[in-house]
Amino acid sequence: MRAGRLAVARSAVAQVCSADSEFAEIIRWYEDLLEHTFPPTDLAWEPVKIGPTWQYDNGWELPLFTLGWRVLAWCGVWLRDKNGNPWQFTAEQTRFVLWFFAVDESGSFVYHSAVLQRLKGWGKDPLAACLSVAAMFAEVSFSHWDGETPIGRDEPAAWIQLVAVSQEQTQNTMKLFPSLISPEARKHYGIQVGKLNVWGLGDTRQIQAVTNNPLSIEGKRPTLVVRNETQNWNSSNGGHAMAGAIEGNAAKSEDGSARMLDICNAYRPGEDSVGERAREGWEKTQGEDPEALDFGLLYDSLEAPPEAPLTAESAPSVVEAIRGDAIWLSIKRIVASILNPANSASESRRKWYNQITATEDARFDPLQVKACEVREKLQPGDEIVLFGDGSKSDDATGLVGVRMSDGLTQVLHVQQPKRGQIVDRGAVDLAVITAVKTYKVVAFWFDPSHAKDEDAEGDERFWWPLCDEWMHRYGRRFKFWAVKTGDQKHAVAWDMTSPTRQAQFVAAVERLDEDIQAGHFKYARSGWLQRHLTNARRHPGKFGVSMRKDGRESAKKIDLAVCAAGGRMLWRFVQLARVGTSKRAPGKGRMVAMN
Repeated sequence: MRAGRLAVARSAVAQVCSADSEFAEIIRWYEDLLEHTFPPTDLAWEPVKIGPTWQYDNGWELPLFTLGWRVLAWCGVWLRDKNGNPWQFTAEQTRFVLWFFAVDESGSFVYHSAVLQRLKGWGKDPLAACLSVAAMFAEVSFSHWDGETPIGRDEPAAWIQLVAVSQEQTQNTMKLFPSLISPEARKHYGIQVGKLNVWGLGDTRQIQAVTNNPLSIEGKRPTLVVRNETQNWNSSNGGHAMAGAIEGNAAKSEDGSARMLDICNAYRPGEDSVGERAREGWEKTQGEDPEALDFGLLYDSLEAPPEAPLTAESAPSVVEAIRGDAIWLSIKRIVASILNPANSASESRRKWYNQITATEDARFDPLQVKACEVREKLQPGDEIVLFGDGSKSDDATGLVGVRMSDGLTQVLHVQQPKRGQIVDRGAVDLAVITAVKTYKVVAFWFDPSHAKDEDAEGDERFWWPLCDEWMHRYGRRFKFWAVKTGDQKHAVAWDMTSPTRQAQFVAAVERLDEDIQAGHFKYARSGWLQRHLTNARRHPGKFGVSMRKDGRESAKKIDLAVCAAGGRMLWRFVQLARVGTSKRAPGKGRMVAMN
């Protein structure tokens, strides 16, 4: 076993031996480029750096083993820029290529797929075009070791697919090949360039442009798939079906060696695009879910910080900070686009700040929601309140705890049944039992749905028997009942269909939004809660601006956002009730919960 499987080399030492002089000269040029390139230190805005490309500590962080050096050299020999000069990657692109072709001590790729997310105009299509041609003829697959140096080989049956949901998007890359591929390369490799294909060495190797037809992809076994603009792939245009077919083809490739490269801008949260799912899947491996395993995705993005203003004064310095090495971008022209009133603020942030931002009707700003996330968790013995939202089948069911001392909110249970299935009430009950045993629960309110229980006799509602059981089991220990006036007293059931409670909940939603904007809301890291808050849409009504799903049948659930707003509402009520009680003389009564 070679030591340092994923160790990091702090200097750009080429792992190349017996290379021909031209390749060696190009590799030395890239070594020198990286050695004399440094991250900017005078930026007005520090970008959010995701992935290894921009990591620097007394030198750029580079993979210890990579086939990328020879790929860089091959492109320099056989490819040309728009002026006819030998192709040169920027230092930023160079580092990405080295990481994309990183291998471990067994020669397997460290990353079987990658997402390259950058602002519009950064040069994602040219990079993808270069790697596509290289995938046809360069040494892009592991062959053997020469000491500690990995030696690559070309793919004798190279098949590269450029996939997009429209023909126009594939043409963004295909139109680059006529000028990119040098006359010498065409002659040497017998390359023929068409509108939808690039052929090489007869018909044994090819680049193929593919649009949104999953049937045309199913069963193919490409060696590299470039997925273009995945932030626009969704259910309505067949994007998810295509993504599934591509993933299946890659998984069944020989030795699992098929690669995927996504090039994209920031996605629009809540659209459930392929780009959004890729980001969420990667984030789960970053510590959010202890059971989530690393599945070999290189995610690389350079984004403006959440607090970066979208103003004429600040935009130039923000764009300068996150454009990376794309110095060809006209900051003046970008600022003009930002200031154009026809362009929404969310789209300008997405395109030019590379920020994942909310649509205009989003109830909570996703950047602000993300900023409220903390790694802290509830501790056994903490005094908390519980709030739950119950559904039967169409929506999610959730339970959150809110700590009395500081309002820390944590998801304690969530279920989102598949279509045709119903929620497991036993699992919800177990979550409540566990919470009561683990924490000091002073109040528990639960909003039951009005769905009927088909297995029960009469007109029994689905959640009420369990709500009654909770009241009988814990009612005496809960000091603050959900309803304690009139004839419908209940320790737990807080039915939001009441106009009074609707008004109280809308006020709680508005207060939650204020707390998120001010940074006063904090929640234990949870992708579930973050997504549900991001999914919520503005819902103006007679009591104020509440929240809703983006459609009755939408798969983008918001139930944990409901729990968070309700839990914070109950938390504040208990605080106020305690203040009121402390001012009363002993024996003069106590505060009761809202009706």
